Amino acid sequence: MRPRYQPGSLEIFGLILLTAVLLRTQLADLLTKVLPSGWATVFVAICVQATPFLVLGVVVSGAIAAFVPASFFARVMPSSPVLAVPLAGVCGIALPGCECGSVPIANRLIDRGVRPSAALAFLLSAPAINPIVLVATAVAFQAEPSMVWARLVAGLVTAVLVGWIWERIGRPEWMKPKPRNRVTGADGQETGPAVFLPTVRGDFTQAAGFLVIGAAAAATLNTLVPREFMAHVGSSVFLSILVMGALAFFLALCSESDAFVAASFSTIPVVGKLVFLTVGPAVDIKLFAMQSGTFGRRFAVRFAPVTFVVAVLVGVGTGLLFFGGWR
Repeated sequence: MRPRYQPGSLEIFGLILLTAVLLRTQLADLLTKVLPSGWATVFVAICVQATPFLVLGVVVSGAIAAFVPASFFARVMPSSPVLAVPLAGVCGIALPGCECGSVPIANRLIDRGVRPSAALAFLLSAPAINPIVLVATAVAFQAEPSMVWARLVAGLVTAVLVGWIWERIGRPEWMKPKPRNRVTGADGQETGPAVFLPTVRGDFTQAAGFLVIGAAAAATLNTLVPREFMAHVGSSVFLSILVMGALAFFLALCSESDAFVAASFSTIPVVGKLVFLTVGPAVDIKLFAMQSGTFGRRFAVRFAPVTFVVAVLVGVGTGLLFFGGWR
């Protein structure tokens, strides 16, 4: 007798998503009545922007788990963290996605034997220096073409510095223990096509849940920040740097679209805009939620502050180098 079919978490999520699409008008009207104006628009925009790249990320993660043996990374990656971290950071340019997709991939790389510091450098660099992000930045800052190179340098330097710092201060017990593997190969790791779909399903369900939580928090902050506030902030360079760093964390924009938002802040000095573009792909409230779910809360509460401080300092330093002052 064939076992009775029971829908999994991925099927349930797909059904909910399909229902939301079909009833989007009614849901929008309902949310508008019970939530602040614009909240539903921002929440849906963040989820819609992030979901395709999250799917890309979990598919790549599943492919790594199913078809790439751990011995491959042992052969390719240098044993020294001094070399492994910058190499992993440079490899981030090959992933055409945003920060949501890089989290499950970094988790899978660690699972396959890559040093956590190198995997985290990849996590930070991929959403900041990939070609799609750089092209979007070039379009948004046509009057300031140096912003593209400044963002590339700031994103890569941030990733490498945080990776090296984590190599020194990181502790294995700060990261969530990995579940035991059920299908193993010669190297003791999961292998084979039978692993692909379960891995994709598990990674997507976990990451999507925390994406929704992060998007809700970002939408709340986005609707509460008054527009007049930014005009006052622009009058002080130091205040603009702090505020733009904080906004990048709380607004949780997708790295493919954040350049257009940064360019729209006409009263903010260019150094403040670069800080916004450096902090956002590296650490935001959405990423914090996803990293807490993937790596554990003990990891996130340590990793996020380190990343934020490094990203702000690197953004300021790179801005001064490329733009020759605080303008």
